[in-house]
Amino acid sequence: MIARIWRGTTAADRAQEYLRYIQATGVAEYAETPGHRGTQILLRTREGKTRFTVISFWDSMEAVKAFAGDDPEVAHYYPEDDEFLVEKEPTVEHHEVAEISGPAALT
Repeated sequence: MIARIWRGTTAADRAQEYLRYIQATGVAEYAETPGHRGTQILLRTREGKTRFTVISFWDSMEAVKAFAGDDPEVAHYYPEDDEFLVEKEPTVEHHEVAEISGPAALT
């Protein structure tokens, strides 16, 4: 299994609005892509900014490419992201998942 990790930052007062936006765009598109296994969204607010860390889980790099395209290291952005994000990372990270356990484990 592959974990794809994307990060971006919004103004803290727009974090909930952006959360709803990414749930309706990226997370919805993940769910429609064969090989997607689940998503976690982490938020950290400090000094008026909220940092988003989105971790999506995939069966394989081929499944990731079905979502992200031939260069899966490039971050995939949507049209309104520029209206929300004060910091955008141009790339994402991919990691092999060694273990997922506990009540929140993916099935």
